[in-house]
Amino acid sequence: MKKETINYNYLFLFYDIADEFSEVGKYRVAKVFKICKKYLKHHQKSIFRGNITPANQIKLTNELKKVIDKQIDFITIVKVLNSGSFSETTLGTDKKESESIFI
Repeated sequence: MKKETINYNYLFLFYDIADEFSEVGKYRVAKVFKICKKYLKHHQKSIFRGNITPANQIKLTNELKKVIDKQIDFITIVKVLNSGSFSETTLGTDKKESESIFI
């Protein structure tokens, strides 16, 4: 039986990174933020989302694996087919304009 490949082209990424120094002296949380920013749009604090190719999903995952401490850090990636395949409701102020304060 042939396994069908599904190309997920939209991701939600959530992370909780321990605030400790890495071996090279920079915070892992800043490194994770920078990697995520390279591939996705910053949505809120430790949440990213956006369109992404399957090849870039692999690159993103591999880069994150090199930075995180698997014993204490946590990253969840939710894959959906495209931005039209989910519904979203925002309650309160949508602070997408405030993205620059975290850069």
